[in-house]
Amino acid sequence: DLTRTGLFRLIDAAGKSPHDASKVNYADWQSRGAEALAIGNVTVAAKRIDAKFQLLDAVKQTVLVAQVVSSTDRQLRAIGHRVADLIYEKLTGDKGVFSTRIAYVNRQGKKFRLVVADSDGQNEQVLLTQNAPIISPAWSPDGSSLSYVSFETGHAVVYVQSLHNSQRKVLADFRGSNSAPAWSPQGDQLAIVLSRDGSSQIYFVSPEGKDLRRVTSGGGIDTEPNFSPDGQWLLFTSDRGGNPQVYRMPANGGAAQRITYGDGNNYSPRYSPDGKGFVFAHQVKGKFYIATQDFQTGQMEILTEGGWEKKPSFSPNGKLIMYASEAGGRGILATVSSDGRVKQKMSTTSGDAREPIWGPQLQGNAD
Repeated sequence: DLTRTGLFRLIDAAGKSPHDASKVNYADWQSRGAEALAIGNVTVAAKRIDAKFQLLDAVKQTVLVAQVVSSTDRQLRAIGHRVADLIYEKLTGDKGVFSTRIAYVNRQGKKFRLVVADSDGQNEQVLLTQNAPIISPAWSPDGSSLSYVSFETGHAVVYVQSLHNSQRKVLADFRGSNSAPAWSPQGDQLAIVLSRDGSSQIYFVSPEGKDLRRVTSGGGIDTEPNFSPDGQWLLFTSDRGGNPQVYRMPANGGAAQRITYGDGNNYSPRYSPDGKGFVFAHQVKGKFYIATQDFQTGQMEILTEGGWEKKPSFSPNGKLIMYASEAGGRGILATVSSDGRVKQKMSTTSGDAREPIWGPQLQGNAD
């Protein structure tokens, strides 16, 4: 977990394994270049695992964190992620996101699977398997449900499915296309894209599929809505100016303002967790790049080398961006740090991984 962030350099313990702060020879660790040291032990009972750990400042020779992380259902990975979160937060000042989950679509041959996994791509759980495409998964703010678009009936229909019991319901099945669901931060409504009245436009609907109302009225295609963290604004993609660009408008209605300019097309905008900027897919000269833009300065920053790079989403702490990419001819998931310095490919099972979305920050099973 810590290595994947690019912020930590791990030092070989070389056979030394103290389990208590009283057994630590600080001078020895300092000579190896260690600034911090994580030690501890794990005890296993019939249905419970306790991981007692301490994070030590090797320079000041003090205890930074001393905590027991437990899991009643023997979830070792959850314990490991939680310990990594605590270490990350203490040493960087930012919340860790190792205990969060991601969702994506995996395609193998004619089979499409909607998958939920740990933030590192491990511990996969399949929510839905079918022979028709699945696209645009979106997490509810409380992490209990996913909305997505399925083509199982022959056209695009929006569903909401519970992660707890896998029960699902139709959210939107109107004439034409139903697509691009996005939850409001309060979870009281979703933005969806419908073509029932002609061109694709953005509508709001309750999680029960009621209280439908139209939000945009541009002449072109308006799609890929995304709420600001405070729920006051909507970002979306529109070709109303001739080619796909990112626009912003008040969520309670009003004029839309174009906010991406310059060469190329821009797609799939998503707010940063602090609301100060957004990430999007930037297409120019046949290549797709992951880029960010600051609202105040309007400056665009390209973070990746370019290729087939789409559907970016921020981690809940805003430090990482996950996106769909390609390697060796198959779809993979990748991450890049928000400053563009650290790039990682994520491991997933065989097949094509597409349509990734990072889940919300929740308290996991390990406490």
